[in-house]
This record gives sequence, structure tokens and C-alpha cells, in this order.
Amino acid sequence: MTPREIVQMSLAFAYPPRIPFGMGSAGFPSDFRGVHHDPAPNRVQQPWTQRDGYWDMIDMWGNTWRRLESITKGEVYKGVIQDSWDLLDTYEFPILDRAELFEKAAAEVKQYHAEGYYVLGGMSWTFDTARYMRRMEVFLRDCAEEPDRVSYLLNRIADVYERVIERYADIGVDGISTGEDWGTQDRLLVSPPMFRRLFKPVFARLCGVAKSRGLSIHFHSCGFVRDVIGDWIEVGIDSFKFDQPELHGIDWLAKHYGGKMHIWSPVDIQTTLQTRDHARIEAAAREYIEKLALPFGGGVIAGYYGSNEAIGLTPEYQETASRAFMKYGDPALWTGRPASRTEKA
Repeated sequence: MTPREIVQMSLAFAYPPRIPFGMGSAGFPSDFRGVHHDPAPNRVQQPWTQRDGYWDMIDMWGNTWRRLESITKGEVYKGVIQDSWDLLDTYEFPILDRAELFEKAAAEVKQYHAEGYYVLGGMSWTFDTARYMRRMEVFLRDCAEEPDRVSYLLNRIADVYERVIERYADIGVDGISTGEDWGTQDRLLVSPPMFRRLFKPVFARLCGVAKSRGLSIHFHSCGFVRDVIGDWIEVGIDSFKFDQPELHGIDWLAKHYGGKMHIWSPVDIQTTLQTRDHARIEAAAREYIEKLALPFGGGVIAGYYGSNEAIGLTPEYQETASRAFMKYGDPALWTGRPASRTEKA
């Protein structure tokens, strides 16, 4: 069975012979490969450049970013339309729907499929893009004070991303990989009613396009997002890339959404990995699988956080987690497996 087939079975909760692996770092396996379109030809970008005491860059949308260290993501220092909504009247949105921007990605899709991998097209999403364009604190105020303008901006951005999804579908990807951080440590960045009023319609629009083309959707968010997980599942998101799954509670996730979602996750980077306790780390990986995957025929994709340095750890702790995912993710028996599927798996 190919890696692609294992992912497909898991996403269908069809009892694959093991959980999917989405680690792909430090020599650990991944059943996935990612492709990306080329940059917009009508926008000029500046890569990260070291200045006197900081780094800066200009992204495809025209926002200026800054960071203090080369290992951090940074944050928008100057949004492209931060100073006035009137700037949107003359703003030139990135052109991302030209077929030639996807030619390299199309060749990679063919190669990766021939090798048996599940292929995801990488892209951004609407909330992040809008808040970068207006800058975070300005945009959050906009949501309360000028919701009509926010909705207009979100849909203009969705116009761009809808065409990206269509192009990815045209070249044969299996799914979309995207995300944006929606949570603090204990709540959403906006209230659940505000999310449902302003943002959920755009989620539904873009996810609807992906689903109409047969694509799965894999969505990252940091922070506490319990209040909208159900909304995200409703609009069609298949897996959630949670770096802090224990923030929501493994038992809570299993009780409310077991068999309805996958988590694509390392062992929790804020809690369990930080203990530096190898036995506890292994036990956590096993717990995720036994509670979120085994009873439902799927539900966990083993992950690996991309930068050990950024979370203040040496690689040995994530290596323990990865070995545990591989050990316990290859079960001899699935709880509740239908008898008719036993021989097939």
C-alpha cells in the first residue's frame, strides 16, 4: 500500500494499516509532499534582510515585516493599507491564477504521485492576509467598528485564493495545506459570534470550492480554538495542524470530534515536550493514537515541529516522539474494526 493510499484511508476513517506520517524532519518519514505556486508577477517582494539590530522583508501583498532574530517568524510592522481604507481603492491584488505560475508545481505533482505520495498545495488564507494588510491591532478594531469593510476585504482576498484552489485542482493535487493562528492561550482572537458572522462565510466559500474539486483541506492554527472547531469541520476541514493539542484536551477532542477530524500534530510543544521526560513524551504520543485514532479507524497524523531551536529544545525529544508515533501508530488491531474490513486492512 502506498503512502497516498494510507492517507486516503485514514481521512475516510477506513482503518488503514497504520496512521499517516507527516513528520518529514530529522530523517523521519512523511507520506506527504508539498508543492507551491510561483510568486505573483505583478508584485515585488523583498527577502529577509539583516539591518542594524533587526531583520525586515516585504511580502507578496506589500506588507513590511520585522523580526529581531533570524529564527523567529516576525510580525507585520507596516501593513500595505494600514493607514487608510481608501488605499484599497487603488490597491493591485496579486495575480495568482496564471497557468504558468503552476507549471513547476504540476511537474512535481506528477513526480510525487509516481512515487506514491499524497500531495498538498500550499497557500495562505483570508484572516491572516487581511490582518497583515491592515496590521493586527488595526484589523481587530476594524472587525468591531467596520464589519462591512472587513467583509469586503475578506471576499476580495478570497477572490484570489479561490482561483489558486482551482489551479491546484487542475494540476492534480490531493489537498490544500493552509492555516492561520486564531487563538491565544485561553480564547479566540475574536468572539465566536464574530467569527461566524464575518469569517465563517469566507471559510465556507473557499472550502466549498476545494470540496467541489475533490480536495482535502489541512488547516493549521495555534492557540485555544475549541469554540470554532465544530464550525471548521462543518465547512469541510479534514485535519487540524495543532502544535498544542493538549491545550484543548485529548479526552475532550476525542469525546466531541473523534471520528470527525484528524489532528496533524507533534507531541505538544508547550507542555509535554518541554518536560524533557522521554517516558512522558512517548506516553503522550501513544495517548493521542489510542484516544483519537484507534476507536475511529483514523484521526491522527504524526507531526514534527519544524524548529527545535525555536522551542528551546535539542532534537532528541522530538525524536523520541517520532519513534513513538511510528511504534504505536502501526497497531495490530483497531478497536471496533468491522469484521468485513479486517482482511482488507
